[in-house]
Amino acid sequence: MSSNSDNTTTLAENKVLILYILNLLDNDIRQDDLFKIVTSINDINYFYFKQVLLDLIDSKLVGIYTKDEEQVIKITSEGENAYILTKDVLPGILKLKADNIFKEEFSSIAEESSVIAEFIPKNENEYTIKCKIVENNQTIFEVKTFVGSRDRAKRIVDNWNKDAKSIYPKILDLLLKDVDTKE
Repeated sequence: MSSNSDNTTTLAENKVLILYILNLLDNDIRQDDLFKIVTSINDINYFYFKQVLLDLIDSKLVGIYTKDEEQVIKITSEGENAYILTKDVLPGILKLKADNIFKEEFSSIAEESSVIAEFIPKNENEYTIKCKIVENNQTIFEVKTFVGSRDRAKRIVDNWNKDAKSIYPKILDLLLKDVDTKE
């Protein structure tokens, strides 16, 4: 069991790590993309990540806003100042890992950004799934649905990520199908 001061140190490190990553970015980023980067550097769970991020947002060190109907985050000028004052808290090994992983992860996130899928738990048995295709920062296709289990939500997201390029034309064909014809 770790002591309370260890937890405080870890909390501070994770806050500075998020500020460090956001400081490296020229632009805003989706929360899920930031989570991918943070967990590949420092193994933390999603709910802890959300709590740390919420603390940073509440402290006005990170700004959150909606862009193309999606929530994105960006470091604020207060956040940049706080990062400069606290960057020594970040262990050198984490910083090095962040620099290396950031380059890899960020380039793969840029490639992935054309196919986006996510599921948001409403409660234990209800999930909202959003599947999108984005080209040149423009959403060209989006579908949103609800399912009653985490397993089904995950399956939809996995299938979309794996096969959106063939699912999308099939949905389009169905939507464009002439209703009067008996096929």
